[in-house]
Amino acid sequence: MITNIPFGEKHARLSIFEPSEGTLVVVPSLSLPQDELRRIKAARCYEERLLFLLLTLREPGISVVYLSSMPIHQEIVDYYFGFLPDPDDAARRLHLITVDDPHSQPLTRSVLDRPDVVERIRAVIGDDAWLVPFVMSDLEEELAASLNVPIYGPAMSLAYYGSKSGAREIGTEAAVPMARGFGDLYTMAQIEDAVLSLPGERVMVKLNDGYSGLGNAIVPKHDWSRTEFSAGADETWTGFAAKLADRGGVVEEFIEHRPLYYPSALARITPGGHYDVVATHDQVLDGPVYQGCTFPARPEYRAEVSASAEKIAGLLAGRGVVGLFGMDFFAMKTDAGYAALLCEVNLRIGGTTHPFGAALLTTDATYDPSTGLLMRGAQPKYYTATDNCSAGCLTGRTPGEVVKMVEGLGLGFDPVRRTGNVLHLLGAIPEHGKLGFTTIGDSREEADELHRITRRALCGG
Repeated sequence: MITNIPFGEKHARLSIFEPSEGTLVVVPSLSLPQDELRRIKAARCYEERLLFLLLTLREPGISVVYLSSMPIHQEIVDYYFGFLPDPDDAARRLHLITVDDPHSQPLTRSVLDRPDVVERIRAVIGDDAWLVPFVMSDLEEELAASLNVPIYGPAMSLAYYGSKSGAREIGTEAAVPMARGFGDLYTMAQIEDAVLSLPGERVMVKLNDGYSGLGNAIVPKHDWSRTEFSAGADETWTGFAAKLADRGGVVEEFIEHRPLYYPSALARITPGGHYDVVATHDQVLDGPVYQGCTFPARPEYRAEVSASAEKIAGLLAGRGVVGLFGMDFFAMKTDAGYAALLCEVNLRIGGTTHPFGAALLTTDATYDPSTGLLMRGAQPKYYTATDNCSAGCLTGRTPGEVVKMVEGLGLGFDPVRRTGNVLHLLGAIPEHGKLGFTTIGDSREEADELHRITRRALCGG
């Protein structure tokens, strides 16, 4: 039945984790700067990060259209369907549409270049559909306009607030603690002035649109020749300066304090402008690059991170932002306790979204904002997740073989206790010997120990 009720009114409190009706058009396109993307192993397989949304098909009023560059292995789909009460009915409401072109990136551009693919999407979405993008760009807005559907994501007119400079602006307005620094810098003269204005022997320079720790540089103030670029040894100041001139950036003090923790917050703003913090995590990093996370963030700074994130979410909701987004922080122990400093705002779905969605939808837990815990009745749920479990012995295996291996070792998901492993990035196994998994336990210790056992079994380490 065609409805004229506006999207923001009909779905005022819509959560992509728990929709009750309508069609999710999932666009997991990596519409990001491609020069950094090529440095991520099995990057194309990250289109599978949003496959947890297949679990929303447990609701009979939900349909899912999932786009991809390459066909998604049926064994992967069957794995997710194994969590659902009626897999056959879910299969009738799932439409997998691929452009079958792994070398053309980003995915959304490939879709727009294929009128036949756009028409296939249009033919199955019905009258109550919305786009769920991994990241927003002009391409996603163009696709949504072509399909005449709204977007569960921030408009590009608000993209500035997801940049490094925009994060500093919104953080200042929200009065949340941040590292000292300067934003909206484009020239080397501006960069040099900012570097000399900050304390310490080293500073951090970041491209506005950097992601996953890429696009950063650690600069020794008195010897720029020793700059450490996150992009690797092939990056130079000539190339980095060109990116700054084009995309802008920030200069911030380098936090020398150790130990240093890296919590993050996941927030959502619904089409009706309602906002909340849905999770906090401690991120696991390899240098500056995201590897995984634990939920929840440590109790020493969990409440402070959540409070700062809620202030930022409130300001962004007032400006019209919609969708899921993350905020990264630094946390450290001081003489007065623990302090959490805002690092950046990422107006997109990030690495902690899949673990949270998988845990939420497989355990039927709810988030308690007063404690920052996921609760299933009186039982809290904890998890430890990785995006990077790699082993040569996995290369050449099929996703189904690895699923059977995990389950055969007693490391699968227990539907009675609602604990165990939920696997993801399964499509990276055959070529790259790589996958991810989220390990759910009834305590921090149980989740961590089962995660260690699983990693040893799969990765040998």
